[in-house]
Amino acid sequence: MKKILILGGNSDIGIQLLKKLINTNNFEIHLHYNKKFSIKKFEKKIKLIKIDLGTINSKNLKKKFDSNYDIIINLVGYISNQTFLNFDIKELQKTLKINSIIPLMIIRNSLNNMIKKNYGRIINTSSVGVKFGGGSNTFSYSLSKHINEFIPGYIRKLCSKNILYNTLRIGLTDTKLHNKIKNKSMKQRIKLIPMKKIATTDDIAEYMFYLIVHNNFIANELINITGGE
Repeated sequence: MKKILILGGNSDIGIQLLKKLINTNNFEIHLHYNKKFSIKKFEKKIKLIKIDLGTINSKNLKKKFDSNYDIIINLVGYISNQTFLNFDIKELQKTLKINSIIPLMIIRNSLNNMIKKNYGRIINTSSVGVKFGGGSNTFSYSLSKHINEFIPGYIRKLCSKNILYNTLRIGLTDTKLHNKIKNKSMKQRIKLIPMKKIATTDDIAEYMFYLIVHNNFIANELINITGGE
């Protein structure tokens, strides 16, 4: 049975992915979350890890997270309201730490286990906003997601050890976050998408599920799931 960690698992996409993975009965699932949420239907089947990644340091990292995960998915998406012209250095550092740095440290800590087993699957996530420089108030978030598109050279070489690392650049998706946008603004945004529609959480979770369960040859790729943007 493979041990899988879903970082930011309480997101809409994370819950959709969780439903798919539980139905396979092939995984020991560890789900990280920060804010309170309820998944009573699944709680007995998974291990929950509640912690704000912004509070993590080198000492408590190993206490909270194992170092023998076979599969790691990073869905963390902390957003702070900052523009390029007025960004605060502390808030920028916090965003980079939560969305990019701590997830990379967790990935790094499990690499030796993956090498020994000759198996590993790693999925990082980015945003279509990176392609266009981000929204007017999402400078810090977009910069952190840009970092997530960087695949370290050391990890690239590990595909020879059956450790497959890929990043998904995710487009506008029907989540609670995007539902808060006013209807008029959303309609204008959708017009910019060549397919003239937004993704569902199931669309995104299905691609992740494929990379986890079925993928044997896709590695070191930035995969766009953006409706043609």
